[in-house]
Amino acid sequence: MKKIFLFLFFIGSLTGWPMSMKGQNHETATFKNPIISGFHPDPSICRVGNDYYLVTSSFEWFPGIPVFHSKDLMHWQQIGYVLNRPSQLQMKDGLRHSNGLWAPTIRYHQGKFYVICTAQQAGGNFYVTADRPEGPYSEPVFLTDAPGIDPSLFFDEDGTCWYTGSINDTPEQDKYQNEDRIYLQQLDLKQGKLIGERYILTSGHAINAPYCEAPHIYKINHKYYLVVAEGGTWENHAVSVFTADKITGPYTPGYTNPVLTHRHLGKNIDITTIGHADLVQTPQGDWWAVMLGVRPLEGYTMLGRETFLTPVSFQDGWPVFNPGVGRVLATEKATGLTPVVFKKEPVRDEFDEGSLRFCWNFLRTPFEKWYQLENGKLIINVRPNSVSEDTNPSLIARRIEHFNFTAQLSMEFNPRKQEEAGMIVLQNGSHHYKVVLCKDSNRNVIKLVKREGGKEETVANIQWKTKKCFIKLVAKGLDYQFYIGDSEENMQALGSKQDASLNSSNKAGGFIGPFIGMYASSNGEKSSNKAYFDFFEYQSNE
Repeated sequence: MKKIFLFLFFIGSLTGWPMSMKGQNHETATFKNPIISGFHPDPSICRVGNDYYLVTSSFEWFPGIPVFHSKDLMHWQQIGYVLNRPSQLQMKDGLRHSNGLWAPTIRYHQGKFYVICTAQQAGGNFYVTADRPEGPYSEPVFLTDAPGIDPSLFFDEDGTCWYTGSINDTPEQDKYQNEDRIYLQQLDLKQGKLIGERYILTSGHAINAPYCEAPHIYKINHKYYLVVAEGGTWENHAVSVFTADKITGPYTPGYTNPVLTHRHLGKNIDITTIGHADLVQTPQGDWWAVMLGVRPLEGYTMLGRETFLTPVSFQDGWPVFNPGVGRVLATEKATGLTPVVFKKEPVRDEFDEGSLRFCWNFLRTPFEKWYQLENGKLIINVRPNSVSEDTNPSLIARRIEHFNFTAQLSMEFNPRKQEEAGMIVLQNGSHHYKVVLCKDSNRNVIKLVKREGGKEETVANIQWKTKKCFIKLVAKGLDYQFYIGDSEENMQALGSKQDASLNSSNKAGGFIGPFIGMYASSNGEKSSNKAYFDFFEYQSNE
C-alpha cells in the first residue's frame, strides 16, 4: 500500500493533480500572500465551474494583460495573455512610462469571456471577447463614448450588460480636489457602444473622498453591491462598499467604510497599499477577495504592486473582510478548496522551445519581429532604439518576483562602434542598471552602467578579449552585486555592490515594478549586427 501511495504522489507532483497527504488537516492549512508575486497590480477575478481566472494590469509592457488560472485560489499558473498581437495593442513610440493598460476586469457570461480595460495613451477604453480564458481574444472594441478609466462589466439576470467606470467630469465650480465619480451606463454589445442614460453613483464614501475608482458591481441576495477603491493607489488606498435595491441606485454607503484598508497601520507594516478589490464566490458559497498590495522593503517598493487574497464574510448584509482580523495577512488560513499545485517552469530558459515563454515581455508594442529562436539560442537584432527613449527597444525582460534572487545569462556578441548588448535590470528608461559588452577606443570592454534620473554613469569596466561572456546578478534586498566571466565557473565581481533601491517606485516614480532581461542597442546608428543568448536563468534565493 505504501508503494502505491508513493507512486500516486510522484505522478501527482508531475501532473498537477490534487494531492492530499495522510494526516494533513485542511482546516488548519495556510497559504502565503501574495498569491501572485512581482508586478501584478489591479487584479480582477471570475469563476467558471470549479476554475478561477484572474487578470492584472500590465501598463507599457507587451504582451498585454496576463491571464492566470487556479483550482484552489491559492496556487496560480499563467495560461496566456489577453492582448498578444500588435493589432490589438497600439502602444506606439512616445507612449510614456506607466501608461498603457490600466485596471482590466474579466467576466464570464453565456459561454464567453469578456475583458474590459483602459488603454491609456493607446486608444482609451475597450473590451475583447474569447471562447476560452487563455484566448485567442478578439480585436478590441473601443468605446469612444466611454470617458474615464477603470471600466468594469456587470451582466444582470435579464442579460443586460452594464458598464461602470471612473470619471473626472465634475463642473469646476462644484469640484473638490482629486474628485472622481463612478458612473453607470448600459452597454449594447451588438453595437459596441454605450446607450441610454448615464447615472452617477458615488464620489466615494466620505466628504471629499479622493480618487474614487476601480468600480465593480455584484448582485447578492437580491441587492446590488458596488465595490470601489479610493484614497489613491499607495499607502492611503482603501476599499469601500455601497448597496442599492436597483442597479441604477441610489447607492447607500456602508457604516463601516472603508471595509478594508491598511492606511491606519502606518508605513512600517509588512503589507501596505491594500485596495482595488474584486470578489468571487466558491461553489461551497464562501466569498473571497483579490486586491493589490505592496510589501515594502525598508520603506522601498522593490517589487511593484502585487496580488493578494483574503476571505470575506457577509454579515447583516455587508461584507466583512477577513473577519476577526480586519486586514490582509502574509499567512492566511487556506481556502478549504482541494489544493492543486501546478508544475513550475525550469529556472533556466535554454531557448529551445518554438516560442518565448509567458514570462518574457517587450517594452511597448513590437511592430516588427527583431528576434529569432534558432538552434537553442535567442538572437536579438541590434537596433538604433535605446531603452532610455520612449520607444520599443531590443529588450526582452521578465518581472522580478523576489527580494533575493540570482539571474545570469550567457551571450556571444562582437560589438561595433556605439553598439552594446548584455543584461539590464530596470524600473524604467531613466532608472536602471545594465552590464554590456561594447567598444571603447577600439577595444572590447564590459561596462556596468548606472542610469538614475536620466543621468548615466559608468560604474565599472574591464577589458574583454572574447566574444563570449557570462553575466550574473545576485540581488540581496537592497543590494545588487554584478559578476562577469568567461564561464559559469569562472566569475569575478564587476564593481562594488550597487543600490537596488534605484529600481524602486519610490525613486523611479510610476506604477509598475522592476524587470530584468536581455538588451541590445546601436544607440542611434544603423546596424545589421546581432547578439546571441544561449540561456537566461532566474532563481529565487528565498
